[in-house]
Amino acid sequence: MSSFLESARVAVIGGGPAGLMAAEALAQQGVQVDVYDAMPSVGRKFLMAGKGGMNITHSEPLEPFLGRYGARRGQIAPLLDAFGPDALRAWLQALGVETFVGSSGRVFPTDMKAAPMLRAWLHRLRDTGVRFHMRHKWIGWDDGDNNAAAHALRFTTPEGEQTLTCDAVVFALGGASWPRLGSDAAWVPLMTTRSVPIAPLRPANCGFDADWSPYLRERFAGQPVKPVAITLTDVDKNVHNRQGEILLTETGLEGSLIYALSAAIRERILADGELTIELDLAPGLTLERVVAEVTRPRGSRSMSSHLHGRVGIGGVKLALLHEVLSKEAFADANGVARAIKALPVRLMRARPIAEAISTAGGIPFEALDAHLMLERLPGAFCAGEMLDWEAPTGGYLLTACFASGLVAGRGALAYLKTRGASN
Repeated sequence: MSSFLESARVAVIGGGPAGLMAAEALAQQGVQVDVYDAMPSVGRKFLMAGKGGMNITHSEPLEPFLGRYGARRGQIAPLLDAFGPDALRAWLQALGVETFVGSSGRVFPTDMKAAPMLRAWLHRLRDTGVRFHMRHKWIGWDDGDNNAAAHALRFTTPEGEQTLTCDAVVFALGGASWPRLGSDAAWVPLMTTRSVPIAPLRPANCGFDADWSPYLRERFAGQPVKPVAITLTDVDKNVHNRQGEILLTETGLEGSLIYALSAAIRERILADGELTIELDLAPGLTLERVVAEVTRPRGSRSMSSHLHGRVGIGGVKLALLHEVLSKEAFADANGVARAIKALPVRLMRARPIAEAISTAGGIPFEALDAHLMLERLPGAFCAGEMLDWEAPTGGYLLTACFASGLVAGRGALAYLKTRGASN
């Protein structure tokens, strides 16, 4: 069996965290691994995600951590059992990357950068014999028998089209967000030709459009709204209420709080065509307090000055009130007070998937075995955002990508051992 493993060759298609983790799991056991990526270098989306500070995982307890994966919690849990947030931090330390926990509970490298981490990782992978093939775009299988052809892979390369044969393959091609960095979902029709089921790809951790006036767009686009709380009801009639920060954009709303609720917002819009959320512009004050303050006599002061002085509503928050309330409604102190605590904002659609941070949809876990091998294609494994799951920002996306890559890599190793034992 050991001689078979030493002679076996595994292709990993996709050079993001999931693909690189699969490559490491295999190469550490002496398997020859070739990583193929359509881009000129690996980890491009990973590096882009780290530009504002590399949030690698989260420090919260496992129970709420698992809850971030929503309907796919049951499928993600075994992956995190294999490689959870604590294991990820220990792995980084072994790589020479120290981490710290920020005030929000998010975990970052001490230098806050992704590039040094990626360089150290690639150096270690090359030391274990992993070979990298850039500008190699996977374009499908050859035309032989389905099972055999699952491992005869066609690529476009700088030297023209090539067909490369391997004993197993790990697909880690990402979703459909940020296609200029490589995640263009070109794999979807290729998998469909092999009867692999695909849940439609949808934007996740994305912004949403609202019908702003030209004044609001021109004067306030790009400004944060904080603190603020959002209340909405999802398709299952569950009420969500969260506090945080949002960003007013030319087209609508985005930001960390919107991203955290993006799945619930998206599904309501898909079901009903639109969704009206409620913004609490003064989450630190009770409704009774706001009503009491706003309805105090204001004398000669304007309502805008009164709101700023009594409840701290000014700037972009005041602009939002003006955007939603009519001139007559803005003159009603009681109504304004209630609007401050529950301002209705209509969201009409998600922003295009190419703008999203991540995607939902992809290959359902039901089409895979426990090792993330495709039931229809023995020896073909899938990891990362190709799979049908989603999670909010905060380190949850990356953690599950790392974990799924490790599980897929170990699955490919187990598959090779089974083949070696039968030979």
